[in-house]
Amino acid sequence: MENFDAFGTPAAGAACKAAIQQNPILRYPRRVAAPFLHPWLSLAWLLALLTAGHLGAAPNSPAEINPPLGPYIGLTPADFTDSHTFATNDRVVLTPYFYWYDCYSGAHLLDPDGSDALTEHPPTLTGFSYLSRAWHRGQLEDMMVAGIDVLLPVYWGEPSQRLPGKPVSAQPWSYAGLPPLVAAREELLSQGKQPPYIGMFYDTSTLMFNAAGGRIDLTTPHGREWFYESVRDYFSLIPAKHWAMIGGQPVVFLYSASFAAAHDQSCIDYLSEAFARDFGGRTPFVVREVSWQVHTANVYAWGGALGLRNPGVASLGPGYNDSAVLGRTPLIVPREGGAFFERNWLSFLRRPSKLVMIETWNEFHEGTDIAPSREYGEQYLALNRRYVDLFKQGFVPPPEIGPFTGAHLVSIELAATNRPSGITQFDGADGTTAPATLAGRECRILTPTPYAGHYLYARLDESFKWADEMDLVLVADYFDAAAGTLQVEFDGSDPGAPFQGAYTLATPPVALTGSQTWKTASFRLPRARLLNRENGGADFRLNSSILGLNRVQIVHPGVTVDRTKPGPAMNLVIWGEPGASYALQTSPDLLQWREISSLRLEGVSHDFTDQATGTEQTRYYRLMAQ
Repeated sequence: MENFDAFGTPAAGAACKAAIQQNPILRYPRRVAAPFLHPWLSLAWLLALLTAGHLGAAPNSPAEINPPLGPYIGLTPADFTDSHTFATNDRVVLTPYFYWYDCYSGAHLLDPDGSDALTEHPPTLTGFSYLSRAWHRGQLEDMMVAGIDVLLPVYWGEPSQRLPGKPVSAQPWSYAGLPPLVAAREELLSQGKQPPYIGMFYDTSTLMFNAAGGRIDLTTPHGREWFYESVRDYFSLIPAKHWAMIGGQPVVFLYSASFAAAHDQSCIDYLSEAFARDFGGRTPFVVREVSWQVHTANVYAWGGALGLRNPGVASLGPGYNDSAVLGRTPLIVPREGGAFFERNWLSFLRRPSKLVMIETWNEFHEGTDIAPSREYGEQYLALNRRYVDLFKQGFVPPPEIGPFTGAHLVSIELAATNRPSGITQFDGADGTTAPATLAGRECRILTPTPYAGHYLYARLDESFKWADEMDLVLVADYFDAAAGTLQVEFDGSDPGAPFQGAYTLATPPVALTGSQTWKTASFRLPRARLLNRENGGADFRLNSSILGLNRVQIVHPGVTVDRTKPGPAMNLVIWGEPGASYALQTSPDLLQWREISSLRLEGVSHDFTDQATGTEQTRYYRLMAQ
């Protein structure tokens, strides 16, 4: 998400700047570039936020809470007569809804100099405003086409932003945009239609960027009141009949915890207690971002537009492109004509959770939109609806049949022009490469990026992924340029690894010595899931800043029959890890096994001829690691 100043035309800009001088709460500072490039870069980014020192802590002495902004407060059970709730086992599709745009002032459409602030664009800017009921209605209707169950308005309201004595329509956009949205949904209901329900996406960057000028400490009474008031004002502007609820609890998504000066479980407990007091005994269904160290109903990971994330609530998107955003080094994850979005959906359907968040509906600055756009028309409405329907039907995609079905080896030769055979290498924001020739071999070297880490990203052909979990071996030919470490992170099953195993560390890491020679290293990838959950839809990445890579192979250890060699004997190919020892065993009935050979592989494969095949009518083989 991007929060920045946008003032419209030069003339409108002068007027808006004057308003900002009178009311600094209208000014939204430009956020640090997207932190979700890999699972721990966000931690470094959080540390940078905590130590930057450009904002002091906000006063944390107890303060009187503002009165509710909206009329829908002090609710009783009667206020929920017309409300709806999803069951806890229902499959629900949600999406963040950015309603900050205003074609009349140019807010969030134009940069301060009047230039275009958007990377991708709505089909028309006519009437494109958070103040317009008709605009909200059009968005709701498009969401119905796309199969969206819940929209999550991205809310920037915070206590110090309130304008005392002003009606809601004269308040900043976070408040003023909600009544027209409610009116649009009410209008659709009156016509017998069923638009998406309204949850909340609490943009917690207001815990740092606010009119009070300081970071909020959520472990203090003042901080807990601040936190609750932001949620309370939002729901006080929306009648309960429009709420998105799960198990009778209104849905609240929390953005990153990094903006708070500190937080603990007390802020969540206080939110539940105070909300129940003001809203008829209901408590929120809080879905926290993974950075929150608290207990809530569920958890998600922001960054699904870069690749599927699923720590509990899945997030996925069509790609990413923030090249029009001022002050950023562009991060681009190509849409691939819709293939990236489809690949993320299919990966999700293989192991679905009950809730999935599409990231996003209409964030045009960062190019994560699936709403109708000038660039893509209504392509993503249809794509999303296709996969939503499959999701609701409980469809699980079968293994893909293709050129690598049943194969024990896929590989890629890395050069100025790569030669892929079941592995595709691609560059990303934190993983760029360049062709080179080192010690007589063509290769690709990992080049510096503005982000932490140096990575080579790759994905495997889907037809190679014949099982939900596979024990694999990665073999890399690398140039040992200088002292350091070469590591592999793969999409695995370790729940303790980042993003529920999406970045599982392969074993063992390899120490680099700077020998200036080409070497080969093997890495074991146990229980690989290969759901394309790493950045850009990758299945694995190699991590090192000081080497060239010439070839990468992925081996599934086992035995195959070489049918190209005629004769009465059984000609076999043994597949496995170079340097590892295996026992080849045989059985007539899959019950009793005996070893017929013990061998140590020099490469990824070894030819073996079994001369005794004529003694048994049926003969089975298996390979056992020693």
